[in-house]
Order: sequence, then C-alpha cells, then structure tokens
Amino acid sequence: MISAFIFALHLLFILYVFSLKWQSESIGSGFINLALIVILFTIGWSITSTFAKVLFDQKGFGVHFDRDTISLFSLAIIEYFFYKFYYGEDKTTEVDTEM
Repeated sequence: MISAFIFALHLLFILYVFSLKWQSESIGSGFINLALIVILFTIGWSITSTFAKVLFDQKGFGVHFDRDTISLFSLAIIEYFFYKFYYGEDKTTEVDTEM
C-alpha cells in the first residue's frame, strides 16, 4: 500500500512538471523533463534497492514496510532534496550597479 502511494506521488509529480515545463517553455522541454524524472527514478530505485538488500532482510519492518518499500521510501527522500534543488526558484539576485 505504501509503495502504491509512492508510485502515485511520482506519477503526479511527473504530470505536474511536464505540464509546468510545457506551458512555460515548450512541449520538448516537458518531454525532456519527463524523461529525466523517469530515468532518475529507475536508476535511483535500483541503487537504493542494492543498499536495502545489504542492510535489511526481505521482511523489512513489517508487512507493509518491506525491503522494496524501504528502498522506494529512501529514494523518495533523496529525490525530494534533489528536485527541490533542481527545480527550485532562481537564486540569482540583481546586483546594484550604481556607484
């Protein structure tokens, strides 16, 4: 159940970023961002699954929080910070050029 919720959040995030980039830039930019998110999800899930296999047994912490769910949850946390940095507001400020 938790893993289905994590998948649903990823799907909603993909739709949000795709529509945001499509409206603000172009449809090509939307598809590029869609591909970026899908590639990072698949590669990140395989990497976090490897670490979860080393640290946890198949049961994990219970029926609903097994090893696969732990790897998806840790991936979601890592992706949150990465996407917050990647899609965050532009941090450049205007420099006062008056002397």
